[in-house]
Amino acid sequence: MTTPNASNADTIAEHQARLASQQIKFVFAQFTDIHGTAKGKLIPLTHLDDIVYPGAGFSGPSIWGTGLPRTGVRSEYYGRADLTTLQSMPWLPGYARVVLDGHVAGQAFEVCPRQILKKQVERLTARGWTLNAGLEPEFFLLQDKDGKIDSESADTLDKPSYDTKSLLRRTRFLEKLTASLDACGLGVFQIDHEDASGQFEVNYKYADALKAADNFMLFKMAAHHIAEEEGLIFSMMPKPFADRPGSGLHFHLSIADVDGNLIFGSANDKTGDERGLGLSAIAYQFMAGLLQHSPALTALCAPTVNSYKRLMCGESLSGTSWAPAFIGFGDNNRTTVARVVYQRIEWRLPDSSANPYLALAGVIAAGMDGIERQLDPGQPINRDIYEMTASERDNLGLKILPQNLGIAAEALKQDQILGDALGKSFVHEFVALKSAEWMEYSQHVSNWESSRYMTKF
Repeated sequence: MTTPNASNADTIAEHQARLASQQIKFVFAQFTDIHGTAKGKLIPLTHLDDIVYPGAGFSGPSIWGTGLPRTGVRSEYYGRADLTTLQSMPWLPGYARVVLDGHVAGQAFEVCPRQILKKQVERLTARGWTLNAGLEPEFFLLQDKDGKIDSESADTLDKPSYDTKSLLRRTRFLEKLTASLDACGLGVFQIDHEDASGQFEVNYKYADALKAADNFMLFKMAAHHIAEEEGLIFSMMPKPFADRPGSGLHFHLSIADVDGNLIFGSANDKTGDERGLGLSAIAYQFMAGLLQHSPALTALCAPTVNSYKRLMCGESLSGTSWAPAFIGFGDNNRTTVARVVYQRIEWRLPDSSANPYLALAGVIAAGMDGIERQLDPGQPINRDIYEMTASERDNLGLKILPQNLGIAAEALKQDQILGDALGKSFVHEFVALKSAEWMEYSQHVSNWESSRYMTKF
């Protein structure tokens, strides 16, 4: 059990003095629950030491998805502050945020998403590697119009991709968000209007896996708050409208060694085969692991019932879909689940509802399995999969991703390798929650069903 020492006390005092000079009075002690939602409590800056050790205390069973009891030593959840994440929240003057790691009974909590990711990061660190991840959040900016939630009325182009007018009408929100993220070191470098009315994407610089997950949660917290200030609704629902494309959360993945050399990159593709995509043998093995475990990873990367309205195997009602449905990879191919581009792998499976810690932990676990077993991903698919016939896809051995949450949850349950890597306790809790979510949805009678069947028979 870690206890504070004099050095820690000095560090805490330094942080308190630094933040006090910025007029910070409260620290939001924040953790992420199993669903990927930011949770926490406010701590006066003068009590920062309390949340370093023993940590901010929470009722364990009150946190969704912990599976903790109501009595006994394991009923208390302690979130211990990672002081490397402590920084002001520019969109909320007077407040700072620090990320918590979950502990129960004095030990790292096995169902804490951040602890699960840290465990997988340690596997890379043992090899002297760092997984860098660039997360690309897509989202909707909506308004409540007399009880109907939709995009602003002027955003109605049939093909709104890169629409300048609609983008510039949201500059107040986007400028506030960019300034806040930049002040936190995220480095926004691109903003665009996406394929759906009311849909946008903000790109900021990549980071190591743990920091990338922390940054994504910071992004969501800032975006929600700023949107509310502007009278808007910020939504990362994967598919809020049936007739519009959904929101993805693509991961751009690469591994570097301690000297910053790319482990994934190989200028001459030295694998000895003819794929010629500029990837090293290790990168191909990592990608093979992703493909091998895609069914189970779908539960982590597409964790809601609504996610599967995006991961459709049929044609989108809007006539456009950038979401993957089949398991394969290709050279700059946006119709495969893995796209090879610029000596990195773009993992296109995650959507905007994904818990970044769990999705990245799953990616590392699957990729490391590919490396350890020296798996081969096969040949690239360099055709538009959506334009293929079913027989053409069968001939290429293209398998379909799980098409609903129930199938995906069962795939995770049955994947022993990922289960061992991520932890049996976590998989048990996650699968139980997602299976229940799928069952509740399956028993729901929708308006579509009522209008179609009520008087038909």
